[in-house]
Amino acid sequence: MRRKAGLAIVTLMVAVVAGVFAGCSGGDGGAQTAAQQPAAPKIKLAGIVFQEDQFFRLVLFGMRDAAKKAGVELLEGNSMNKPEKEIELINAYIARKVDAILISPLSAKGSITALKLASDKGIKIIAHNTPIESDVPAAYIECSADDLGAQTGKVARKYVEEKLGGNAKLAVIEFKSLVPEQSDARVNGFKRQLEGLTGVQVVAEQDAWLPEQAVKRVGDILTAQPDINIIYAANEGGTIGAVMAVKNAGKAGQVVVFGTDSSEQLLSFLRSDDNILQCTTSQRPAEVGAMAVEFALKVLKGEPVQPHVQMTGICLRRDDPAGLAAFEQTLKQWMGRGNP
Repeated sequence: MRRKAGLAIVTLMVAVVAGVFAGCSGGDGGAQTAAQQPAAPKIKLAGIVFQEDQFFRLVLFGMRDAAKKAGVELLEGNSMNKPEKEIELINAYIARKVDAILISPLSAKGSITALKLASDKGIKIIAHNTPIESDVPAAYIECSADDLGAQTGKVARKYVEEKLGGNAKLAVIEFKSLVPEQSDARVNGFKRQLEGLTGVQVVAEQDAWLPEQAVKRVGDILTAQPDINIIYAANEGGTIGAVMAVKNAGKAGQVVVFGTDSSEQLLSFLRSDDNILQCTTSQRPAEVGAMAVEFALKVLKGEPVQPHVQMTGICLRRDDPAGLAAFEQTLKQWMGRGNP
């Protein structure tokens, strides 16, 4: 009897173990195997800017916000206005096998070779802010450079007609040696609005796109041309430097500045009692950055995108405090996009 009982127990244990293994090898086991398969690799984008200013910080903030919402990875790089650094960044992102590069190219022609190499490796290219003379980018996104200059020019014309009797001596601060196509478009858009005012003379045109450059350059111009009463600066750094140079020269009330781009500092200049900065036209940097990410993801899915997008600027005038207050809220929203 004991021997039969022992055999019965062993038989029962074998049956239980067999049942356990049978349960692990059925349909549920197939699902478990599928669940163990590695997940699809996360899409990886690379955003490249070329300067450390508020405009490009806001471009990156827009990219970060869009990338976070889409659940994709964003790598960030700054070429710091150096062609060799731009090439180094592109090569590094090729090595890291990113899916797309979102870049503000340093040169319409000089940036082509490195970007074509990336494209040949299957990496999608989206250009923003500055153009490239190639069909390598799937899309180019910008705020219209001509519109940025033209909107400020319209306000400047009204000022010349109403405050100066149609007569003015004008100095222009450009960034032609940095990005000639964009600089020319902004400056020409501004000048076009002054056409027909025979009393307006352009007495100086020089490059200075960083604040410290512009402070010195404009200071020298004001010394050499003491009759200048209007300065137009074509970018953020030039506008900041021009305002500071006028202030340093003690010419507030004699010389006014019209500018391009926006920042918290420029907003404060428009509200300052010194009455130097009269108007500046802002781009939409966070929107440009977000759209660059959205377009990259569409291209990666094989979806069509608009090959060239031109946004209009936002004109900010000293005599429009309500407009300045509304833009301040917009700027805060843009800044908020960069929060982790």
